[in-house]
Amino acid sequence: MAHKVEGLPGFKWPIGASRVIAAPSNRVWEVISSPGLLPLYHPFCKENRVHRWPGPDSCDEVHYFSGWVFERNITNWIDGVGYELDIGRRGGRTSRVAWHITAQSEERCEICITVYPHGLQQLPVIARWFPHFFFLRPRLSRYLGSVIKGLDWFISVGEPVRRNQFGSHDWFSPPTSAQPESGP
Repeated sequence: MAHKVEGLPGFKWPIGASRVIAAPSNRVWEVISSPGLLPLYHPFCKENRVHRWPGPDSCDEVHYFSGWVFERNITNWIDGVGYELDIGRRGGRTSRVAWHITAQSEERCEICITVYPHGLQQLPVIARWFPHFFFLRPRLSRYLGSVIKGLDWFISVGEPVRRNQFGSHDWFSPPTSAQPESGP
Protein backbone atom coordinates (compact mmCIF):
# COMPACT_ATOMS: atom_id res chain seq x y z
CA MET A 1 0.00 0.00 0.00
CA ALA A 2 2.68 2.55 0.92
CA HIS A 3 4.76 4.10 -1.82
CA LYS A 4 8.38 4.12 -0.63
CA VAL A 5 9.87 7.58 -0.31
CA GLU A 6 13.63 7.76 -0.40
CA GLY A 7 15.87 9.88 1.78
CA LEU A 8 13.98 9.96 5.07
CA PRO A 9 16.42 8.63 7.64
CA GLY A 10 14.92 8.15 11.07
CA PHE A 11 11.31 8.16 9.89
CA LYS A 12 9.59 5.02 11.10
CA TRP A 13 6.23 3.56 10.31
CA PRO A 14 4.79 5.52 7.39
CA ILE A 15 1.01 5.76 7.27
CA GLY A 16 -0.72 5.18 3.96
CA ALA A 17 -4.05 4.73 2.28
CA SER A 18 -4.89 3.57 -1.21
CA ARG A 19 -7.97 3.10 -3.33
CA VAL A 20 -8.75 1.80 -6.78
CA ILE A 21 -10.65 4.43 -8.77
CA ALA A 22 -12.71 3.57 -11.84
CA ALA A 23 -11.06 6.22 -13.99
CA PRO A 24 -8.02 6.42 -16.24
CA SER A 25 -4.81 7.37 -14.46
CA ASN A 26 -4.47 10.51 -16.61
CA ARG A 27 -7.85 11.76 -15.29
CA VAL A 28 -6.76 11.24 -11.67
CA TRP A 29 -3.45 12.95 -12.48
CA GLU A 30 -5.32 15.87 -14.06
CA VAL A 31 -7.24 16.42 -10.81
CA ILE A 32 -4.41 16.02 -8.28
CA SER A 33 -1.96 18.07 -10.34
CA SER A 34 -4.29 21.01 -11.06
CA PRO A 35 -3.78 24.11 -8.92
CA GLY A 36 -6.35 25.04 -6.30
CA LEU A 37 -8.66 22.03 -6.65
CA LEU A 38 -8.18 20.55 -3.16
CA PRO A 39 -11.49 21.91 -1.76
CA LEU A 40 -13.37 20.05 -4.51
CA TYR A 41 -12.26 16.64 -3.22
CA HIS A 42 -10.71 17.18 0.21
CA PRO A 43 -13.51 17.10 2.82
CA PHE A 44 -11.45 18.93 5.45
CA CYS A 45 -10.04 21.68 3.17
CA LYS A 46 -11.79 25.05 3.26
CA GLU A 47 -9.42 26.82 0.88
CA ASN A 48 -6.33 26.06 -1.22
CA ARG A 49 -4.20 29.12 -1.97
CA VAL A 50 -1.64 28.53 -4.69
CA HIS A 51 1.71 30.37 -4.67
CA ARG A 52 3.60 28.52 -7.45
CA TRP A 53 2.32 25.69 -9.62
CA PRO A 54 2.94 23.19 -11.33
CA GLY A 55 6.08 21.09 -11.15
CA PRO A 56 9.01 20.88 -8.77
CA ASP A 57 9.20 23.81 -6.36
CA SER A 58 5.41 24.18 -6.42
CA CYS A 59 3.98 25.67 -3.25
CA ASP A 60 0.47 26.12 -1.93
CA GLU A 61 -1.44 26.42 1.34
CA VAL A 62 -4.15 24.17 2.73
CA HIS A 63 -6.61 26.06 4.90
CA TYR A 64 -8.45 23.51 7.05
CA PHE A 65 -11.93 24.01 8.51
CA SER A 66 -10.33 23.80 11.97
CA GLY A 67 -8.47 27.06 11.28
CA TRP A 68 -5.09 25.45 10.76
CA VAL A 69 -3.06 26.53 7.74
CA PHE A 70 -0.39 24.18 6.38
CA GLU A 71 2.05 24.96 3.61
CA ARG A 72 2.80 22.28 1.01
CA ASN A 73 6.15 22.41 -0.81
CA ILE A 74 6.60 19.96 -3.67
CA THR A 75 9.98 18.22 -3.51
CA ASN A 76 9.59 15.73 -6.38
CA TRP A 77 7.22 15.88 -9.38
CA ILE A 78 6.77 13.07 -11.90
CA ASP A 79 4.26 14.00 -14.61
CA GLY A 80 1.42 11.52 -14.81
CA VAL A 81 2.63 9.50 -11.82
CA GLY A 82 2.65 11.64 -8.69
CA TYR A 83 4.59 13.92 -6.44
CA GLU A 84 6.19 14.17 -3.03
CA LEU A 85 5.84 17.15 -0.75
CA ASP A 86 6.69 18.49 2.65
CA ILE A 87 3.72 19.80 4.63
CA GLY A 88 3.45 21.68 7.89
CA ARG A 89 2.93 25.04 9.49
CA ARG A 90 5.09 27.76 7.95
CA GLY A 91 8.43 27.75 9.78
CA GLY A 92 7.55 24.57 11.70
CA ARG A 93 8.43 20.91 11.38
CA THR A 94 7.15 19.17 8.27
CA SER A 95 5.89 15.75 7.35
CA ARG A 96 6.73 14.13 4.02
CA VAL A 97 3.80 13.02 1.85
CA ALA A 98 3.84 11.01 -1.38
CA TRP A 99 0.94 10.90 -3.85
CA HIS A 100 1.35 8.06 -6.34
CA ILE A 101 -0.89 6.79 -9.17
CA THR A 102 -0.57 3.29 -10.64
CA ALA A 103 -2.55 2.46 -13.76
CA GLN A 104 -4.27 -0.92 -13.53
CA SER A 105 -5.99 -0.78 -16.90
CA GLU A 106 -7.12 1.88 -19.35
CA GLU A 107 -10.12 2.66 -17.12
CA ARG A 108 -8.84 1.93 -13.59
CA CYS A 109 -5.99 3.11 -11.43
CA GLU A 110 -4.87 3.01 -7.84
CA ILE A 111 -4.12 6.18 -5.92
CA CYS A 112 -1.87 5.86 -2.90
CA ILE A 113 -1.07 8.57 -0.34
CA THR A 114 1.72 7.85 2.12
CA VAL A 115 2.63 10.11 5.03
CA TYR A 116 5.88 10.11 6.92
CA PRO A 117 4.67 12.13 9.93
CA HIS A 118 6.99 14.40 11.87
CA GLY A 119 4.95 13.90 15.03
CA LEU A 120 6.85 11.86 17.62
CA GLN A 121 10.01 11.62 15.46
CA GLN A 122 12.06 13.43 18.10
CA LEU A 123 11.38 10.61 20.59
CA PRO A 124 13.36 7.38 20.80
CA VAL A 125 11.68 4.53 18.89
CA ILE A 126 10.72 2.71 22.08
CA ALA A 127 8.97 5.81 23.45
CA ARG A 128 7.04 6.59 20.26
CA TRP A 129 5.70 3.11 19.56
CA PHE A 130 2.55 3.28 21.72
CA PRO A 131 1.43 6.84 20.82
CA HIS A 132 2.17 6.18 17.14
CA PHE A 133 0.11 3.02 16.84
CA PHE A 134 -2.73 3.98 19.19
CA PHE A 135 -3.02 7.75 18.64
CA LEU A 136 -1.30 9.09 15.52
CA ARG A 137 -1.83 6.19 13.08
CA PRO A 138 -5.61 5.81 13.58
CA ARG A 139 -6.19 9.55 13.14
CA LEU A 140 -3.98 9.95 10.08
CA SER A 141 -5.39 6.75 8.53
CA ARG A 142 -8.92 8.12 8.92
CA TYR A 143 -7.78 11.46 7.46
CA LEU A 144 -6.12 9.85 4.41
CA GLY A 145 -9.09 7.56 3.87
CA SER A 146 -11.43 10.57 3.75
CA VAL A 147 -9.19 12.41 1.28
CA ILE A 148 -9.00 9.39 -1.05
CA LYS A 149 -12.76 8.78 -0.79
CA GLY A 150 -13.26 12.45 -1.64
CA LEU A 151 -11.03 12.16 -4.69
CA ASP A 152 -12.94 9.09 -5.86
CA TRP A 153 -16.27 10.88 -5.23
CA PHE A 154 -15.25 13.97 -7.18
CA ILE A 155 -13.94 11.98 -10.13
CA SER A 156 -16.75 9.39 -10.18
CA VAL A 157 -19.77 11.57 -9.35
CA GLY A 158 -18.47 14.87 -10.70
CA GLU A 159 -19.59 16.88 -7.69
CA PRO A 160 -17.49 18.58 -5.01
CA VAL A 161 -17.39 16.90 -1.61
CA ARG A 162 -19.10 18.48 1.35
CA ARG A 163 -17.34 19.34 4.56
CA ASN A 164 -16.91 16.17 6.64
CA GLN A 165 -18.72 14.11 4.00
CA PHE A 166 -17.01 10.93 5.22
CA GLY A 167 -16.89 11.92 8.90
CA SER A 168 -15.36 14.77 10.86
CA HIS A 169 -11.76 14.91 12.05
CA ASP A 170 -10.81 16.33 15.43
CA TRP A 171 -7.62 17.97 14.11
CA PHE A 172 -8.61 19.22 10.67
CA SER A 173 -12.38 19.62 10.62
CA PRO A 174 -14.20 19.03 13.90
CA PRO A 175 -17.98 18.67 13.89
CA THR A 176 -18.24 22.01 15.72
CA SER A 177 -16.23 25.21 15.63
CA ALA A 178 -14.05 23.89 18.46
CA GLN A 179 -10.33 24.24 17.72
CA PRO A 180 -8.20 21.09 17.89
CA GLU A 181 -5.79 20.88 20.79
CA SER A 182 -2.95 18.92 19.26
CA GLY A 183 -2.04 17.27 16.01
CA PRO A 184 0.59 15.68 13.84
